[in-house]
Amino acid sequence: MEVTDKPREAHDGTGHRARLRQRLLDGGDGALADHEMIEYLLMTAIPRRDMKPLSKSLLNRFGSLAGVFNADAQALANHPGMGETSAAAIKIVTLAARRLARTGVQEQPVLGSWQTLIDYLTIDMAHLTHERVRILYLDVRNRLILDHLLTDGSIDEAAIHPREVVKKALDLGASALILVHNHPSGSPEPSRADIQVTNRIAEAGRLLGIVVHDHVIIGKEGHVSLKAKGLI
Repeated sequence: MEVTDKPREAHDGTGHRARLRQRLLDGGDGALADHEMIEYLLMTAIPRRDMKPLSKSLLNRFGSLAGVFNADAQALANHPGMGETSAAAIKIVTLAARRLARTGVQEQPVLGSWQTLIDYLTIDMAHLTHERVRILYLDVRNRLILDHLLTDGSIDEAAIHPREVVKKALDLGASALILVHNHPSGSPEPSRADIQVTNRIAEAGRLLGIVVHDHVIIGKEGHVSLKAKGLI
């Protein structure tokens, strides 16, 4: 009878982890399946344990890779087999992705790098379960001065005052702005309130020399530009 001082699971797991690592290093974006990406990440937080069942259970519960990474930290920590260390390992990846996306937006003119902006906004807002309204204030070269969280809640005149939006632009020395908000329902199609508020802000801006470049609505199903739809 073979005698070993290592648990069989740990011994077998070593080879599996090495194979995953090699595929990750040698392959491209498709080197690992979604559950394998979570599995490999959790391996760094929980050594010497099979992470495949846990990674699959996370995907089943939260619905997708994006769902796992955007899940509430406490919900992750309380998931069977997880804990604060494992939840932190997942959330640090989410934080890094958002920071990288934001850096891309800050380093170049927004209008000349539109897809970079959409990627940043999607990463940051598509997963939200409540509406959030933001104003991106831009300088004369269309570089980002401030990404301002205006309100958490529906986009209507009760929450958004056009004069205050434009006044902040003047205070910042901004010459233009882009409105952004998300639709938790998933569909990014604009409502009547979305269109009305946008045009009132655009009119207030015109009176004081502030250009409203666009209003972008983010949803899980994609995004909509009110300017592209001819609604501004």
